[in-house]
Amino acid sequence: MKVRHLQKTDTAYKIYLYIFYACGFIMVSITVFGIYAMLDEWEKNGTYVMGEVLNTTVIPFEGFARLTTWLFFSTIIGWYCVTRIGWKRTADNKITGWKMSLIQLMLLGFTVISLYEVFWNFSVLTAQITAEVVNGSFPDIDILSVDYPDSNRPWNLIFATKMFLAATIISAHAFYLSTRPRKSLDDFE
Repeated sequence: MKVRHLQKTDTAYKIYLYIFYACGFIMVSITVFGIYAMLDEWEKNGTYVMGEVLNTTVIPFEGFARLTTWLFFSTIIGWYCVTRIGWKRTADNKITGWKMSLIQLMLLGFTVISLYEVFWNFSVLTAQITAEVVNGSFPDIDILSVDYPDSNRPWNLIFATKMFLAATIISAHAFYLSTRPRKSLDDFE
C-alpha cells in the first residue's frame, strides 16, 4: 500500500490551513500587544523588560495560560501545520546541491545557537531562583530577568527560555526534514 500524502483537496489540508491561520492570528496579536506594551513602558520609564508583560498577562482567566505560553504553543503548532500543508514546495528535489547544503548548515547553526540559549537562560533562571531561596525568600519567577545584552533592555528569563526553546524545536525539525529523502511529485499528480 502506497503512503498517501496530504493534498489540497483533502479535508485534513483545510483543517491544517485553518489551524495555521488561527496560530498566525494568535502570534500576530500577541506580538502587537507586546510591542505596544513595550513602547508604552519605554516612554514612561526609559527602559523595558523584553517579554515581561507577555509573561505576566494571563488569558483567558486568572490561573490559566500566560501569553508566553500561548505564543510558544501557537508557534510550534503553526510550524507543524506549515510543514504539512507546504510539503510540495520542497518535494521532488526542488532545492538541491550547494543550496541545500547551505540551508542545512544554516539550520544546524540555528539549532545549536538556540539550544545554547535555552541552556544558558535556564541556568541563569535556576541560579537566580536558588540565590533567592538561599537568602530566605521565594522569588516571583515570572518577573526574573537578566540584564543582558543591554542593561536598559533586559530579557524576562521565562520569555527568553520559551522563545529559544520554540526556535530550537523548529530549527531542529527543519534540519531533520531537510536531511530526509524528498518526496516525489510523480506519485501524486
